[in-house]
Amino acid sequence: MSNTESSDTHFFNSFSLVLGVLIVVAIILFGVARSIGADTQGQAVLLEPLRLKGVQHNTAPFGHVAIAGKDNSALTVVTAPAVAADLPTTGEMAFNKVCSACHATGVNGAPKMGDHAAWGPRLAQGKETLYKDALNGKGNMPPKGGTTWPDATIRMTVDYMVSLNK
Repeated sequence: MSNTESSDTHFFNSFSLVLGVLIVVAIILFGVARSIGADTQGQAVLLEPLRLKGVQHNTAPFGHVAIAGKDNSALTVVTAPAVAADLPTTGEMAFNKVCSACHATGVNGAPKMGDHAAWGPRLAQGKETLYKDALNGKGNMPPKGGTTWPDATIRMTVDYMVSLNK
C-alpha cells in the first residue's frame, strides 16, 4: 500500500466522520425545533383566520377595471349617505374640511387659493364647468374631492372658492 492510498483513505475516513457528526447534529436540532414549536403551532391554527383576513385585506387590489360588454355589476361601490352631522353647512366649512388639503398648498397641481394666474382660465370657463369638474373629478382630484357629499354641497363649496379667487 502506497503513501497516497493511505492519505486518501485517512481523508475519506475523516470526511465521513465529520459529515456523520454534522448530520447527527442537524437531526438533533430538527427535533429540538419541533418540540419547541409544538407549543405555538396549536395557537397558530386559532389565529389563522385572523391572519389570513389581514393578509387578504393588505393584498387586495385597490382598483378594478370595468370592461365594455362584460358584467361589471361587482364593481359598483355602494356608499353610505353622508351623515348630517358630518355634512358642512357652508362653503367655507367644506373648503376647510377637505378642499384646503390640496388647494391651500397646491398639492398635485391643484390651483392654490388666491393664485389668480392659475384660477383665471378656470373662471373664464364659467361656473358650470367648475361644477362639472368638481363633481366628476379632474386631473388628480377625485370626484367630489373624495367625499360622498351631495351635489349641492359641492356646488356651495365651488361658489366659496370662486369668491376667494375673483
